[in-house]
Amino acid sequence: MANISELLEGHVTLEVECMDRLYLNGYVEQLATGVQLKMFLNQQLKKPYASPVLLGQITQDFVRRLKEYAEQRSIPVIHFQHGQSKDKIAQGFRRQRGVRDEVVFIGVAQEKAVTFSGRKVEGEFQFERDRQRPVYVNYYYNYLDDEDFGPAFLKICSYAPWSLKLCLNGHEWAKRQLEKRKIAYQALDNGFQGCEAPQKLQEICDSLGPQEIDRFLRKWLDRLPLPLRPQDRQAGYDYQLSIWQMEVSLTQVFDRPVRGREFFEEIIRDNLDLGRPDRVQLIFGKRITKQTPGRFRTRVLQEGVRPSLHIEYKGIDLKQYFKEGRASRTETTIGNPKDLGSNKGLSNLPYLQKLGREINRRLMEVERVSHNCGLSGDSIQRVVKPTPSRPTVKKRRVFASVNHESWPCGCPWLCSSI
Repeated sequence: MANISELLEGHVTLEVECMDRLYLNGYVEQLATGVQLKMFLNQQLKKPYASPVLLGQITQDFVRRLKEYAEQRSIPVIHFQHGQSKDKIAQGFRRQRGVRDEVVFIGVAQEKAVTFSGRKVEGEFQFERDRQRPVYVNYYYNYLDDEDFGPAFLKICSYAPWSLKLCLNGHEWAKRQLEKRKIAYQALDNGFQGCEAPQKLQEICDSLGPQEIDRFLRKWLDRLPLPLRPQDRQAGYDYQLSIWQMEVSLTQVFDRPVRGREFFEEIIRDNLDLGRPDRVQLIFGKRITKQTPGRFRTRVLQEGVRPSLHIEYKGIDLKQYFKEGRASRTETTIGNPKDLGSNKGLSNLPYLQKLGREINRRLMEVERVSHNCGLSGDSIQRVVKPTPSRPTVKKRRVFASVNHESWPCGCPWLCSSI
């Protein structure tokens, strides 16, 4: 079997680095505290007496306007049941309703949220957020087909402080950009199997940044009904985005499925110790001490016949798997940007993407170096064949004439011991 270096150098037809799934949190900075919420009710809404009843009225008005919006545009509204897969339901609706740049359907689900509660203090209501005691409220999922980003959803909390959750996919964004430029490509699930202009594809993936994402948000905030009215947003009660979770991927497509399986089998077999602290710090570029939180382990998860290799560091999950039987996917999932010394603001997205790509590349390099001492069948054949530079030696297999530098493992001690 060929070793990792030979498989990567001779059998990869396309290599793409791109952001995959992006989960972003939308919040109103001017509604972060109970005092600010009370000021909003008193000053912006002109209500002399701030109470939880007003918050309920805002919720009811938002739900009413959202239902009217759906009825006017014939948008299906469904209630998710407990245990249902939202992704599978969304895929079914996307196949049924082939809309472009519209809302595909609206889903309603009860989920936990940290909201404001009111209590009377000396005859007046005081609002506070208890993060230790979340409550169940209705979330409204707006599943979208965006002209630039493709499939996405915007989730709106129906109760104060009316937070948002936004889910996008960098690969789907890249597909729409290729279509606009009339560049042909072959899809591999949500990634790429081939492209007639690989360099242009990589340039497009590199260009996705905070400006494009913020433009997407503003576009749909202007279109969709929200708990906060347009005049409220113009008065400064507008949404900002922070990074909740992001995935940075490296996809390597092989010319033949068998080569990809060989590659992944070698990775699984020879890298079960990647979760050890001394190797984790090589991959993540962070010094590991006794005070470093988290468990250091390597996990091999198997779903059917599709195994995946996982390495963990704090809130970061680095995984590798064989995608759709054609490509190796190396993916860094950043659950908390602070684990990499970054804040959660959307402006830090390019920096976090750079770190994620470096982690993916370090993992590949560690795997390549650790496996490079193995000799493939082709390498052994090159060694044991008669040496053409020695014409006096005929029909003999001469080991003493092997040049150490010709060994792919680079191990002089091994060569000299033969």
